[in-house]
Amino acid sequence: MLNIVLFQPEIPQNTGTIARLCVCNDLYLHLIHPIGFSLAQKQLLRAGMDYWEQVKLYEHRSWEYFLDSVPDKDLLFFLSSKSSKNYWEARFPKNAYLVFGSETHGLPQSLHQEYGDKFYTLPMYGNYQRCLNLSNSVSIAAYEALRQYNH
Repeated sequence: MLNIVLFQPEIPQNTGTIARLCVCNDLYLHLIHPIGFSLAQKQLLRAGMDYWEQVKLYEHRSWEYFLDSVPDKDLLFFLSSKSSKNYWEARFPKNAYLVFGSETHGLPQSLHQEYGDKFYTLPMYGNYQRCLNLSNSVSIAAYEALRQYNH
């Protein structure tokens, strides 16, 4: 089963929307602390609607604790605007972990250095672009992994 990993998310509405995506597609959601909001926050619950209780949610105190739970580091795939490889070059195995950074800071440089060959980006063709919204990025990458699983 596909795993969505949010590294220190900051915006409750994004996490709620991603949680809803996870429920609708039977995906696991991993939140790596610290996170920038309470899981009981009104905006989070509104975005996740009545799906929130159905989320297969795992919370991890830190990146290190999360890594301890990953059975095979080859299952890690990082999505970042700071990569030159497009996400469609990735071959996502079943049980892959798609890792996304926080909305304002992205993923730390230490992860870029350690896992640089596992970083992918979603192409953007506009003249003015920094990055896509986190929940949009998760949706795009998750559906690509699901497409690969079904072919």
